[in-house]
Amino acid sequence: MHPDNEPSWTPPAADSKHTAGRAGSPGNAGRADSADKPQPRQVRRILKLFRPYRGRLAVVGLLVGASSLVGVATPFLLKAILDVAIPEGRIGLLSLLALGMILSAMLSGVFGVLQTLISTTVGQRVMHDLRTAVYGRLQRMSLAFFTRTRTGEVQSRIANDIGGMQATVTSTATSLVSNLTSVVATIVAMIALDWRLTAVSLLLLPVFVWISRRVGKERKKITTQRQKQMAAMAATVTESLSVSGILLGRTMGRSDSLTTAFSDESERLVDLEVRSNMAGRWRMAVIGIVMAAMPAVIYWAAGTALQLGGPQVSIGTIVAFVSLQQGLFRPAVSLLSTGVQIQASLALFQRIFEYLDLPIDITERKDPVHLDAVKGEVRFENVEFRYDGDEGKSGGPILDGIDLTVPAGGSLAVVGPTGAGKSTLGHLVPRLYDVTGGRVTLDGVDVRDLDFDTLARAVGVVSQETYLFHASVADNLRFAKPDATDEELRGAAKAAQIHDHIAALPDGYDTVVGERGHRFSGGEKQRLAIARTILRDPPVLILDEATSALDTRTEHAVQEAIDALSANRTTVTIAHRLSTVRGADQIVVLDAGSVAERGTHEELLERDGPYAALVRRDAQLEPTV
Repeated sequence: MHPDNEPSWTPPAADSKHTAGRAGSPGNAGRADSADKPQPRQVRRILKLFRPYRGRLAVVGLLVGASSLVGVATPFLLKAILDVAIPEGRIGLLSLLALGMILSAMLSGVFGVLQTLISTTVGQRVMHDLRTAVYGRLQRMSLAFFTRTRTGEVQSRIANDIGGMQATVTSTATSLVSNLTSVVATIVAMIALDWRLTAVSLLLLPVFVWISRRVGKERKKITTQRQKQMAAMAATVTESLSVSGILLGRTMGRSDSLTTAFSDESERLVDLEVRSNMAGRWRMAVIGIVMAAMPAVIYWAAGTALQLGGPQVSIGTIVAFVSLQQGLFRPAVSLLSTGVQIQASLALFQRIFEYLDLPIDITERKDPVHLDAVKGEVRFENVEFRYDGDEGKSGGPILDGIDLTVPAGGSLAVVGPTGAGKSTLGHLVPRLYDVTGGRVTLDGVDVRDLDFDTLARAVGVVSQETYLFHASVADNLRFAKPDATDEELRGAAKAAQIHDHIAALPDGYDTVVGERGHRFSGGEKQRLAIARTILRDPPVLILDEATSALDTRTEHAVQEAIDALSANRTTVTIAHRLSTVRGADQIVVLDAGSVAERGTHEELLERDGPYAALVRRDAQLEPTV
């Protein structure tokens, strides 16, 4: 259940000891940190990703160098064949040179395969590292981040953005080194053959480099727009094609309009994809045409120089030079294209770095307190909480001056009108949010000082919105305790009064619950959640509107399971229906974030205050038979 009145949130620094960072959204804080970085710094950050694999990359570099040298040797062998072996009739030399050309081709092929294998492996490992880093970062983000970020947007960053970098991290880096090495080696070889022809060949190279850089910037801009559109479309698919989305669309008669909206999103993506692929395509084609025409220019220049009495150039030299030049065209064009691709890929890296740079506002201390045994005393000491963390903003705090104590094994019920801050109060105990003033303690220790393992073992939460994975009943229960035995599963299910229903299913505990548990009723899902929490066996239990969405009959059945779960545990019950809290040791009425009154059910009725008014309201809402 979402906290009451939850706006967009950025937590402040609570005090000098417990400082909460500002939670930036992917489109704001993260972008300010990544998008504004100088490009060289971003490139250095990308290169850092490959640092763990520098040994393998060194091998790739050696293979690239060897392959380039072998490739450059072929034209020289050809020159010797044309200028020496054939004119002089030296069959032995001709055979040796021809064998050298064949061996050169074989070595180039072997080096190429090994180079591809190693570079692809390194690239995939880098992608794995990125995916894991982003997922791990998101797992550490506070609940507030996910309440304001569309699920499809998150999925798109992991799937589309990282997936879109596959070509860059698996082949582009190697292609860059390989082509650069080939270009340098070829130019050196061309100069060695004839520096004048080399000067003619390279005359337009600076212009080509300038054009490719312009194209790269253009594609980077379009790539950023394309990835945003892909994220928007992924979010639309995630929301509208979920079980809940389909139910809403069908029952509201909006299936056709949703299809039309999706079609419009897809149409925009088509336009961006075409623009991305065509950006600079004509300019790059002109570069290719000019480079392909250069052999003709060389033949013309050599022939003209010969006719005008210029320096003599042998046929073998011209053929070898043109062969080198043609060998130069492929890596040179590829190098320019690679530069364009790298610039476009920077947009993808930038979007990933935005998530990696999101500040984690709920963190574990460097020297956290670990509790082996938790008794379960919970205290709220002058607790204040603001979603925006800015006292100057209107609206006031969500919680203000809350002082409550729940003894170990005791029960506290929190009631009040919608928006009073009930759910927010419950979320402070397991640190789904951190207080912005005061503190919450568990067994006398500030929950911000506890390690995450202690907090996870100590506090269990059962909310109104039960979440079940698309897996078997057993797998859903074992999410709380992976090593639980079948007997433990059955014991927890019996305590939650759901075992008989599970046992009656054709596949029993192996029954797949379906997307978000839609094969089960609301009451059955709630009892499965209770069974899961029983298996976890936490000493402190937060019940957040656990029965508010159920009918009266189902509520009674679930309440019996909750009573079994609550036995001998510290229980904080957040309730809208007062019938579930009458037996609590202490009932607190919240109003506008403050404690309006407190006491037992009988004491509060005698005072005839806000609680008594809520009881009368419930009585009027009770269905008559």
